Amino acid sequence: MNTAHCSVKQGRFRIDALVQSLGTDLLVSLWGGTGPHIGAVGIAVPRPSLDDPQRASATSSNYTFLGHKEDVVVKQVSEAIAAALGRNVVVAAGLHWDGLVPRDLEIVEDLTRRIAEKIIRQRQARPIHRRKR
Repeated sequence: MNTAHCSVKQGRFRIDALVQSLGTDLLVSLWGGTGPHIGAVGIAVPRPSLDDPQRASATSSNYTFLGHKEDVVVKQVSEAIAAALGRNVVVAAGLHWDGLVPRDLEIVEDLTRRIAEKIIRQRQARPIHRRKR
């Protein structure tokens, strides 16, 4: 099993990721803020785009614990990684900061996009051994 940690930061906001390879699949834990937890889980599977079968895409299923809002995060991150890497991906995320204003939400959204891109770059640099399915 291959494990890696990465993070992104802007101002008072930081998001960390722990990425584990389980065969050809990826398990990603995202956390940040004052109360890291599991607020939502997203499971994404790569597939050809419905608009253009030559382009990669992904489909996801997501579960959000009552009262949490990380469903958008796990959907976006799991689908981006699955489509880019052609791998099954599970993302568990828990992010919490008190007193967020709209500009803060934009920063957090940008950080989640950046952490997904960072994970993709790191994993593209690592060869994987594909198993037959």
